[in-house]
Amino acid sequence: MNNKPSVVMVGLGYIGLPTAALIAQNRTYVHGVDVNEKVVDTINAGKIHIVEPELDEAVSEAVKNGYLRANTKPVQGDTYLIVVPTPFKDKNEPDISFVEAATKAIIPLLKEDDLYIIESTSPVGTTEKMMELIYSVRPELDGNLNIAYCPERVLPGNVMYELVHNDRVIGGVDKKSTKKAVSFYRQFIKGELHKTNARTAEMCKLVENSSRDVQIAFANELSLICDKADINVWELIDLANKHPRVNILQPGCGVGGHCIAVDPYFIVADYPMESQIIGKAREINNYKSFWCAEKVQNAKLEFQLKHGRKPSIAIMGLAFKPNIDDLRESPAKYIAQKVLQNANNEEYYIVEPNIETHSVFKLTDYKEACDKADIIVFLVAHKEFLNLKISLDKRIIDFCGVSKK
Repeated sequence: MNNKPSVVMVGLGYIGLPTAALIAQNRTYVHGVDVNEKVVDTINAGKIHIVEPELDEAVSEAVKNGYLRANTKPVQGDTYLIVVPTPFKDKNEPDISFVEAATKAIIPLLKEDDLYIIESTSPVGTTEKMMELIYSVRPELDGNLNIAYCPERVLPGNVMYELVHNDRVIGGVDKKSTKKAVSFYRQFIKGELHKTNARTAEMCKLVENSSRDVQIAFANELSLICDKADINVWELIDLANKHPRVNILQPGCGVGGHCIAVDPYFIVADYPMESQIIGKAREINNYKSFWCAEKVQNAKLEFQLKHGRKPSIAIMGLAFKPNIDDLRESPAKYIAQKVLQNANNEEYYIVEPNIETHSVFKLTDYKEACDKADIIVFLVAHKEFLNLKISLDKRIIDFCGVSKK
């Protein structure tokens, strides 16, 4: 790219690449950075390495027009966005080493009045830590940079729309930084931009997903209770939700994804004594996946006792939510692994219609799996599963409400 990039996007994953494409669509030059050379080559060819509606067209157009270019190394720009993973160490302690490494990579490139923004989910205080790191290496820039935190809050499968239209919370380390960050995002975002400080913005992201995790835990706990009480949990929730001030969510086989299943630990790790409900919700949602695997195991044994032979079993869905290819922190994937660990010469059909191949599982077409299996286990309510005609002699175990829908 001949033109000097205005924006340097460090991290080209599920959030970084759509954000880079959106900015580039607005005729702002973006230099994308990713440590994976295959990802870089794919993007520079105008293609994408993830499944997300409308993203392929946005990237193709941005690369073709010269507004987006990817590399494994950063270059100098005016605005730097850090959109890298924040995984966990042992004992569910957040690991900000990727954020730190990305920050260290751009420190030599920074100049006065540049804008540095972290979008990665981070423990409270991370933005201030990175500010201290930058100024410890470049003391001449102390007070002369704009440093802020602005978390994403998009839904996989609708990212390109929600990046533009969702409200954003923007928190700088000072008012000058907040103002500069707001001006930057206002170029691309139609949603309202809410000003705060960096620590509040960091906590806001964690609280949003922790709140959803607690609500899902309530629904999942109800499903455990109803199973013992011989009550249809789907009917129960529908009836309870007729109350004008009750809105219970639908239970599932756990909680997955790189937000709801992860973000609560950022709070629990730093505030273990105070986050009692948040921590317990995580336990309940994790236990639900274990419970589902046990239910499948029991169904296998019941079938064998009744029919005198081992059953064939279809595991329907591996993604963490319907109609996407994202398997990160997926409870369905965990259940499939757990069931296969206890396999004893049964025949298994693993189904995930949103991916073509998997490094561990041999995948089967969903119609073929339903035809051949004795036991059909619905883990994810993919659209392909909703109108399946299933023979009445099949044993159906539905953890996600496919039969209800």
